[in-house]
Amino acid sequence: MASRGVSLKAKGKSSNGSKGSEDRSLSESVKEWSTWAMKKAKVITHYGFIPFVIIIGVNSEPKPQLSQLLSPV
Repeated sequence: MASRGVSLKAKGKSSNGSKGSEDRSLSESVKEWSTWAMKKAKVITHYGFIPFVIIIGVNSEPKPQLSQLLSPV
């Protein structure tokens, strides 16, 4: 049976790390956070754009009905 090469790295600061590893850890944390934030922003934009446009349209002058906003005519 083949064994998997699973790496068990501890997350966070290492106890015997130097300044370089702390900088790398900080840059990795920033990269992970920015990736996470961009994924969340993509989902929010994807599911929120059309409802946002409808809300803006309903609150504009003259006041259209919802059926007028959704119909292509």
